[in-house]
Amino acid sequence: MTTAKIAVIGLGSMGYGSAASALKGGLVVHGFDLAKDAMDRFRAAGGAAGTLDTIAGDLAAVMVVVLNAAQTEDVLFGAKGIVPQMRPGSVAIACATVSPAFARQMEERCAAFGVHYLDAPISGGALKAASGSLTVLASGTPAAFDAAEPVLAVTAEKVYRLGDHAGPGSAMKAVNQLLAGVHIATMAEAMTFGMTQGVSPEAFMEVIPQCAGTSWMLENRGPHIVDGDYTPRSSVNIWPKDLGIVLDIARSAGFGAPLAAAAMQQFLAAAGSGLGQEDDAAVAKVYARNANLKLPGHTGGGTE
Repeated sequence: MTTAKIAVIGLGSMGYGSAASALKGGLVVHGFDLAKDAMDRFRAAGGAAGTLDTIAGDLAAVMVVVLNAAQTEDVLFGAKGIVPQMRPGSVAIACATVSPAFARQMEERCAAFGVHYLDAPISGGALKAASGSLTVLASGTPAAFDAAEPVLAVTAEKVYRLGDHAGPGSAMKAVNQLLAGVHIATMAEAMTFGMTQGVSPEAFMEVIPQCAGTSWMLENRGPHIVDGDYTPRSSVNIWPKDLGIVLDIARSAGFGAPLAAAAMQQFLAAAGSGLGQEDDAAVAKVYARNANLKLPGHTGGGTE
């Protein structure tokens, strides 16, 4: 049996981990990114050689792990788009957070070339990507799922089949991102509120994870604030995009989403303060600045 050849486009924290998991799972994996050092690092770890235009026709699947819809569309159908070069029956697995309408559009355009499209936003973070245990919120035709199975088997722990055409996967991801973004902002608000009452971030993280008010995001991001470490695992800049998608969908549905809108404003304030490239826990710095509080690791300045 011939080993499946795939490409992973986008070697950021999630994409690199997914590519590494696919490699460990026995697939032949080509990794591509705008950052040459990411490509060199993956090649040194065992990634296959070859330029995208020379290997596209040999691929069983391409996993697109980029930032947004615009980058996804460019990878698939831009000036050097891969879909027209792929063989019929292969599959594009699109993992970015996008709108359901965009996912449906990409599915239709891929079908014109005989290429399957799996609407497959991912969740779980860089660590789960690296361990092959992502959660995939997927929708697509049965044939798309079948074509993607060798990749999903080695990169994901849970694959939810949410519909037989593209769109429902992205809809579910929007629901998740609403909750995740609000939870991060609420964690930052609660932690800094506690500081005004003499509750240290360290005490907060000792007690609240054992109480009903905890959340996965609180337990994951809170330690970053306690450590004063804002190395980006997931950056502030992700949230104006993702919550923007949530609010656009809500607006088109005539649905009010005031909590998502409030969280959006806090992330916009953080990005506007120069924190966009920091870990998304840095939204706490907005609260700290406004309340004249000093977070752990504070070295002076309004947003330190």
